[in-house]
Amino acid sequence: MISLNRFKYKLVALITVFSIAVSGAFASGNEGHGPHAEGGHEEKKGFNAKEVILGHVKDAHDWHLLSIGDLHVTMPLPVIIYNEERGLSVFSSSRFHHGHEAYDGYRLVNAHYLEEKGLNAKAYTDGSIIAVDAQGNPTGEKIYDLSMTKNITSMLVAAILLIIIMLNVAKSYRIRGHRQAPKGLQSLIEPVIIFMRDEVVKPNIPGKKADKYVPFILTIFFFILINNLLGLLPGSANVTGNIAVTAALALISFVVMMASTNKHFWAHIFNPPVPGGVKVILAPVELIGVFTKPISLMIRLFANILAGHIIILSIISLVFIFGSLNKVAGYGFLPITIAFNIVMMLLELLVAFIQAFIFANLTAVFIGQAMEHQHDEHHH
Repeated sequence: MISLNRFKYKLVALITVFSIAVSGAFASGNEGHGPHAEGGHEEKKGFNAKEVILGHVKDAHDWHLLSIGDLHVTMPLPVIIYNEERGLSVFSSSRFHHGHEAYDGYRLVNAHYLEEKGLNAKAYTDGSIIAVDAQGNPTGEKIYDLSMTKNITSMLVAAILLIIIMLNVAKSYRIRGHRQAPKGLQSLIEPVIIFMRDEVVKPNIPGKKADKYVPFILTIFFFILINNLLGLLPGSANVTGNIAVTAALALISFVVMMASTNKHFWAHIFNPPVPGGVKVILAPVELIGVFTKPISLMIRLFANILAGHIIILSIISLVFIFGSLNKVAGYGFLPITIAFNIVMMLLELLVAFIQAFIFANLTAVFIGQAMEHQHDEHHH
């Protein structure tokens, strides 16, 4: 009971520190980034909740870790651009000076640049890189952006953590064997692996083929889980809240599902066991259902993770919205914000596990459905 109470106190303290840290990043991130005014000074803007929230959840070419007053701790990331005319360009994202300068014929698109050149914001993606001429005007050249963005870097960190954790567990298993009770990290990971194998993979994928898919389903589960948990840390990347990432994960699941199909599966799709007049209607519906499965995986994970991050950041934004009206109201709302964030962070911890489990479980279900038609047809 004492250890449980200590854990709860430490968790509340951690979430409180998170709220204060993100609040500091909000306050500092909203100052000193406005358009340049005459005389070299920057024009200060009021608090823009939409701009700040979207700035925290979207991908970027540098990694903003934290802000303390006027000190901004940012990790520049490598920019890799391929242009058919100019060839390959590799340099640090710090060369862009937060989008205020061009380098090597390329420019980072942001609100400052669009306002400076009088360009239509709808024609350009904020945070993207475009080719420019000597005057900084867009040339319209087609480029291929292969840069190491914040999300890609975070996924590499998650992959390295996954490899380290699994190698550690495997080493413990080799040393202790299966006859001794697991200890340390092994005792935490082994029950999860057994649960996913016995309660997710084997019930959904028929026969002896289930063992072949266990590593894939476990990799999907742990990779999503680690990225979900990393996304809750201050200064982290919103990886699984990015639809490009969830689309890639869903595409991998779709490819594995298609590789697992057989002739009975496709016969059921194009020649469903229904009366002839109904086949004309049902066959297209069944075919569409094949492609809506990965789409549902993509949207479910993306929407749930992104929504949780936006809610947390919106609650933090209320402090500055009230503070812009009255400083006393801003400080008075701070305890309420911390209390709400404690509840939301606990909920997001639960969501991180649930969404990883749902994605892995539905992937196993879809793979199993692609195999079960052979048994269904034989039984019929």
